[in-house]
Amino acid sequence: MASSFAQIGAVTGMNLRNIPLRWSSSLVAVLGIGGVTLVLIALLSIAAGFRVALEGSGSDDVAIIMRAGSTNELSGGYGPDTVAVVADAPGIRKKDGKPVMSPELYVLVNGKMRGKNADTNLPLRGVGQMAPLVRKSFKLVEGRMFKEGTNEVIVGDGVVKQYEGLEVGKVVRWGATDWTVVGRFTDQQGIAESEVWGDTRVVQQTWRRGNSYQSIRAKLENAAALKTLKDSLTKDPRVRVDVQSEREFYVDQQKLMSTLITTVGVTLAIMMGIAALFAALNTLYNAVASRVREVATLRALGFGGGPVVMSVLVEAMILGAVGGLIGGLLAYLFLNGMHSSTMNWQSFSQMTFAFTVTPQLMAVGIVYGLILCFIAGIAPAIRAARMPITSGLREL
Repeated sequence: MASSFAQIGAVTGMNLRNIPLRWSSSLVAVLGIGGVTLVLIALLSIAAGFRVALEGSGSDDVAIIMRAGSTNELSGGYGPDTVAVVADAPGIRKKDGKPVMSPELYVLVNGKMRGKNADTNLPLRGVGQMAPLVRKSFKLVEGRMFKEGTNEVIVGDGVVKQYEGLEVGKVVRWGATDWTVVGRFTDQQGIAESEVWGDTRVVQQTWRRGNSYQSIRAKLENAAALKTLKDSLTKDPRVRVDVQSEREFYVDQQKLMSTLITTVGVTLAIMMGIAALFAALNTLYNAVASRVREVATLRALGFGGGPVVMSVLVEAMILGAVGGLIGGLLAYLFLNGMHSSTMNWQSFSQMTFAFTVTPQLMAVGIVYGLILCFIAGIAPAIRAARMPITSGLREL
């Protein structure tokens, strides 16, 4: 066993020392794997950024109350009677004797994205003055909060970065009404940064929604109070609502999009991986062909076929690891933290997010490079091991 390992080390060392002599073909294989890895990580980082924007927005001590059976805010609705019942329910935190909750209305308006001619759906959320208190990381970074009863709005940081004409001080026309942007806020890259907020009453009047709401966000006394609130409301015959934590709600919301992006990313990576596999295969075949004499000499000196196979596979996997690492580093350097937007199919609106290249995704890229090059190295390795010694020695 010890001699086998020694043989593998000797042959592998010889192969690796010869890589600089074949730098051009090796570079082709490395760049091919790196390109595939870059695309794979880029697409997966979109799913990761989307997941962070949604799941990261959620909190265990904030409840979302929607009409029973609603899967998203656009499909639900109820009147002020339900709001009154919720306000009296147990488990909701109080401030100055009032429940910390925000009845909200969600509508879609036209927004012009930077660098694009077509308009897209931009979420405009009617909220109460307590809305910042039921968001985990809300922070007003420019301007001020809108005044109740006015056509003033505040915009999320992601909206300002992705859309034209929504900076503080600008006036925009939605629903036959002019709206003045008076503030900009952040939410640690959460989904709220993809929204515009205005006063609920004004949004209701502008879009002729009467006194209807689509959701209520309520700050709980603690995470355990969710069960108390849920039991109270689901057993109350005056209302028909579903109650879940904000975190649970957003986990459900991101599943469809994350699955779609991940599926597309993996499919595209497999298709591109096939092309990269052939590049690596050609590189390794050339490597074996250039070492016919060395391999034959080693076999004549007593080296077995196994060490030869292992040496070719090790060389292949080193090329794959280097290519995967290069792809991962490029993705991290040029994509990580970059803001973009995509369609949130649950709400049919554009949602801003930041590409998120995690260490786990970089590890996935390296592993993918290893797998591709391992597969590419099998045939050349077997050919090298089966090469007749006499044929190889004739090359001397």
